Amino acid sequence: MVNTRQVWLNFLALLPGTTLTVLTIAVAFLRFYDEQDFQFLQLIADPRAWSNRLTVAALVVAVVNFGVEWNGRNREADRRAKAEEQATRRARIETERDLALLSFLAEPSDDNRRKLTQVLAVLNEYRDSLS
Repeated sequence: MVNTRQVWLNFLALLPGTTLTVLTIAVAFLRFYDEQDFQFLQLIADPRAWSNRLTVAALVVAVVNFGVEWNGRNREADRRAKAEEQATRRARIETERDLALLSFLAEPSDDNRRKLTQVLAVLNEYRDSLS
């Protein structure tokens, strides 16, 4: 099941970029066309002033979009670092397990049995921490 919160966050993350595109198109439209080209532009008083306002709005949205992208990239880098750290830990634990098991199979002494039991306890803790 998809997390509803994540769906909304993904949707909201698209808004700055989309808004920036729409504002850029509106600025260009108001700058390069007039009421002779499109009749409905007669409804807009002073299209140049509106074009300037939309340009400022586009700059603000560009800064917001930069922040959203920056945050997304930082979160992804953090997620990758944690996954890498976890993979390294898991590999180390598995190596310890294999060595303890091989030592016990080669020589089933009490000392090797104790080492194997300790490694199995660590594996159980690791498994529980993933839950």
